[in-house]
Amino acid sequence: MLIKGFYTVLKTTVVDTNTIHVTIKLNKDHDVFNGHFPGNPITPGVCMIQTIKEITQDHVNSSLFLQTISNIKFTALINPNSNAELILELSIIEDNNRVKLKNITKFTDGTIALKYNGTFIKN
Repeated sequence: MLIKGFYTVLKTTVVDTNTIHVTIKLNKDHDVFNGHFPGNPITPGVCMIQTIKEITQDHVNSSLFLQTISNIKFTALINPNSNAELILELSIIEDNNRVKLKNITKFTDGTIALKYNGTFIKN
């Protein structure tokens, strides 16, 4: 984990061969929130991308290097005080040394917070 203690995996559900749903809990007391932003913590986008990468690495059992992000859209602010638990719906397709990923991150009430499509290279 690059950002130690930033999140905890609460549950992983294998939906099918290429799809997993992972529930995580953000650590609202993590130092990253002290600077982003004091009194109104917002999860940095780069931290969410890193989290998605780490969860994908665990699933494919290989370290990954981000090659491209073809689409990314934040549709809601991820504030750990009001929405610490997130559900990451990951569609993972492995093709030789590449991993194509589609992600939808939701709050537990179903609100979509993030949509992400990207490609990683296996190291």
